[in-house]
Amino acid sequence: MGAHRRKCDWCGSGTPIVRDMEPLNPEYQYWCEECARALIIKGDPIETYRELEGEPIYGRLLEEHCTLKRFYSFVTA
Repeated sequence: MGAHRRKCDWCGSGTPIVRDMEPLNPEYQYWCEECARALIIKGDPIETYRELEGEPIYGRLLEEHCTLKRFYSFVTA
């Protein structure tokens, strides 16, 4: 199934923008923008991720909303 057909693993309706490359629960790998933002605000951001839309949407969310000073890894192909 292509990324454009996939839905967010958490809400089941949003289009994923990011994939968690090291999920604690493999059932929750793909996250839409709203659910990804909620994770960051909650204080549980995805640390090793791959952007799916070709734009750094998740990276921008981290910059805007993340107050924790951790190292994040952007994974390419």
